[in-house]
Amino acid sequence: MKQTEIEKLSLEDLIDKLEEFKKQLNDLRMTHSISPLENPIQIRDVRRTISRLLTAKNAKE
Repeated sequence: MKQTEIEKLSLEDLIDKLEEFKKQLNDLRMTHSISPLENPIQIRDVRRTISRLLTAKNAKE
């Protein structure tokens, strides 16, 4: 997700997206531990998106 998209979300939407991306990160890590991912940079991108969401959530609170 891009920063402009994140800024448009409401607080409830931010929380929902945050849970969704945390689950996605967990799934990617589990898959990567079993067999290497084709594109391991996905893990980094999801982690960065989570931090963007957390930053936006804290700013709105």
